[in-house]
Amino acid sequence: MTKVLIARRMTAGVEARAKTEFDAVVRMETAPMSEDEMVAALCDYDVVMMSLGDHFTADIFAKAGANLRCKLLANFGVGFNHIDVSAAKAAGVAVTNTPGAVTDATADIALTLMLMTARRAGEGERSVRAGAWEGWHPVQFLGTHMSGRHVGILGMGRIGQAIARRCHFGFGMEVSYVARSDKELNFPATRCRDVQSLAARVDFLVVAVPGGADTQHLINTDVFESMKNTGFLINIARGEVVDEIALIHALESKKIAGAGLDVYEFEPKVPETLRRRENVTLLPHLGTAAEEVRNDMGHMALDNVAAFIIGQALPNRVS
Repeated sequence: MTKVLIARRMTAGVEARAKTEFDAVVRMETAPMSEDEMVAALCDYDVVMMSLGDHFTADIFAKAGANLRCKLLANFGVGFNHIDVSAAKAAGVAVTNTPGAVTDATADIALTLMLMTARRAGEGERSVRAGAWEGWHPVQFLGTHMSGRHVGILGMGRIGQAIARRCHFGFGMEVSYVARSDKELNFPATRCRDVQSLAARVDFLVVAVPGGADTQHLINTDVFESMKNTGFLINIARGEVVDEIALIHALESKKIAGAGLDVYEFEPKVPETLRRRENVTLLPHLGTAAEEVRNDMGHMALDNVAAFIIGQALPNRVS
């Protein structure tokens, strides 16, 4: 019998299906697995459904060694930079993800961050909650009007395109982007040659690239130096794409006007310097945090499990 481990608490519907259809063991934790737990999971189960924070590195596969039993890591999430895919492949472990299910929810969070940061919504709410608001007047909390501005999308995949559509059709924004190739879009958009040229021309720079070695610190001092001092950085991708030290310096030196972040370089640790800045919007990785979205993600991951068990091609295989 195929043994299946669900490594995190899931929504009720996903947990019920996992137990009914696969007799899965559900680890009743919200925190990531420890190294010992990951090694044990590889040795004791045929399938492990895991997620962000569960760092299946080459070292973890090596520690499992000859006792490795697992043949599928069914990742709960579209990003899989927390898995050493090459090491998994060498160990004979397939890897799947959940693309598509996260697109609209993540794009919505990008727009939330853009609006909150530009319009100083977080700062205003904190003022109201603290009892410090003195009432309306013509120059209180003056922010940046987002409509008609210029947005730059770094990474024009599913999520990047969903953000760009919202910006163009919802807010009449000019769209520019950086991607590996030209994109066929149903709205006007200009492709830039590199990140710095994109950063130099836009009012909002939105990061929507995958994580991993190729994109680590892609947003760095050079990029911040290229940005307008009225510009905003928005990151809904992976925390390590942005050099946090360079970001803090850009904010402190007023090289940029503000930032909206849903992810962090050393998540869940967030530097105090960022936490105390009024011109930074900080969200606790809410990109896909809607119940129906997490349901869809969970069932997509379980569809990969089901295909594996009956020997069919994996719907969302990445390795």
